[in-house]
Amino acid sequence: MERTRVSSSNIRSIGYDAQNEVLEVEFVNGGIYQYFGVPKNIYERLMAASSKGRFLSTHIRDRYRTRKIR
Repeated sequence: MERTRVSSSNIRSIGYDAQNEVLEVEFVNGGIYQYFGVPKNIYERLMAASSKGRFLSTHIRDRYRTRKIR
């Protein structure tokens, strides 16, 4: 999945597969996680958030099925 680099102290890049509702997040520490069933509006809000790490923690982490891929 292609990811976009973002300005964040914790997150390096974010990708989204709208057809399958899969959000992919690459962290600065090298970890890559996929979150399943994430609606497009949540992805758009994440990308627009001034603090992407805070948005991820509040609205995505622990709310969607997650798989660590690296």
